[in-house]
Amino acid sequence: MKTILLIEDNDAIRENTAEILELAGYRVYTAENGKIGVEKALADKPDLVICDIMMPVLDGYGVLHIFNKNPQLAGVPFIFLTAKTERTEFRKGMESGADDYLTKPFEESELLSAIEGRLNRFRNVEANYNLQQDGLNHFLAHARQVANLETISADRKAHVMRKKQFVYSEGDTPTRLYFLKTGKVKTIRTNQDGKEFITGLYNAGDFFGYLALLDNSDYTDSAVTLEDSELVYIPKEDFQQLLLANPEVSGQFIKMLAGYVDEREKQLLNMAYDSIRRRVADALLRLYKPDQEEVIQLTRDNLAAIVGTATETVIRTLSEFRQDGLLEMPATGGIRLLQPEKLRKANW
Repeated sequence: MKTILLIEDNDAIRENTAEILELAGYRVYTAENGKIGVEKALADKPDLVICDIMMPVLDGYGVLHIFNKNPQLAGVPFIFLTAKTERTEFRKGMESGADDYLTKPFEESELLSAIEGRLNRFRNVEANYNLQQDGLNHFLAHARQVANLETISADRKAHVMRKKQFVYSEGDTPTRLYFLKTGKVKTIRTNQDGKEFITGLYNAGDFFGYLALLDNSDYTDSAVTLEDSELVYIPKEDFQQLLLANPEVSGQFIKMLAGYVDEREKQLLNMAYDSIRRRVADALLRLYKPDQEEVIQLTRDNLAAIVGTATETVIRTLSEFRQDGLLEMPATGGIRLLQPEKLRKANW
């Protein structure tokens, strides 16, 4: 059963509309203003939102703006409901990213048709893709079909890059999106003293290099392979066409990307406020994969660049963790976490 969030400040309209939707077989929960609506959406993510524009506390445009910026809510189909019929209001709503626009009063059939249309179109794009097993091709093929595009990366062969090669450098103008088919890549920034800071780590199945494309600016960091890697190049024009041609496609793609932005923000906050031991522990936990009992293959220099401290400090902290029985460092290299939960819960 699909869930619909109805945000409407008029009691009579809200109750009548909710009743119609429930009779049509939808699970409905309501909010009397935008602020309450966002709070409810965060607690219970809906499959679709119907939202009035003119409301107290937070209007419909504000609600849609929050949805678009929040990784948890981005891409949810959004229908504006309003008494305004001016063309400028319609354009403003659609330019803000709304999927549809209904004016009050509306017919019951008009409302249900709009909802069914948005949910059916949204289902045309799969929610999840196994990017390590040809999922990139499946995603782009779906995008081309849904958006009715002529060409989306017709040539998607993998390009091999050796360990420690630069994929792109800070200040370069972006010409493509990168998909990491195999291997590992780090993105780095270097200060005036030549000290390196790792801004991101990417594994097989990850996209990277997208922020500069979205911002239409030069790269603010550099990307370097940590091991022999295979990269798939998606031309800038194809990427932009993919995002602009269809809201459903762009919504799914943005969901895949938003987590990396959130991770970077957390990393910066940790560097600003946490102790060295906490920062080292958090860095190890970010690299740890609970479903794979593998050794974390990362040099002490690279780990120090993630944490934002000296290599000697990282080595000393790792030794302390080893003495506490939290990890081990095999003779062959790398780091294996023995008690990740204890490391996560420790108050350093």
